[in-house]
Amino acid sequence: MGVFTHEMEVTSTLPTARVFKAYVLESDTIFPKAVPHAIKGVEYLQGTGAPGSIRMVSFVPGLGIEYLKEKVDAVDPDNLSYTYTVIESDVFKNMIEKISYETKFSEAPNGGTIVNVTTKFYSVGDVEIKEEAIKDSLQNRSQIFKTVEEYLLANPDA
Repeated sequence: MGVFTHEMEVTSTLPTARVFKAYVLESDTIFPKAVPHAIKGVEYLQGTGAPGSIRMVSFVPGLGIEYLKEKVDAVDPDNLSYTYTVIESDVFKNMIEKISYETKFSEAPNGGTIVNVTTKFYSVGDVEIKEEAIKDSLQNRSQIFKTVEEYLLANPDA
């Protein structure tokens, strides 16, 4: 098994507590509303968001991905961090065993938020994951962050 690690940083003009709440604590309800062109729904299969919970994210048809299942590894509201692992997806195709995400939210000097994400792709056997596929995945994730931010700015009570 190979492990491919990548770092990503995105920023938001929103306060850190609000970003953490939307992206972690309420993502199951916020994401389908904010990104309806991509995310069809989020459903907890086990638990309600605490460590050990498993949820399924369903995507709209035509995106090249139907679903993924995530296992929550850690939620730390005090330190504004969140760790989860994608344990199953129709796009893994015997190439990827799992993908883990370690996310840390911190206050930016301007009062906004800096989100740092460490992503680890675990390949099956000696399969090498193409750099282009990883960049596409990270770019899609970055776009979702920005789309959710736009939704939150347009819907202050969300």
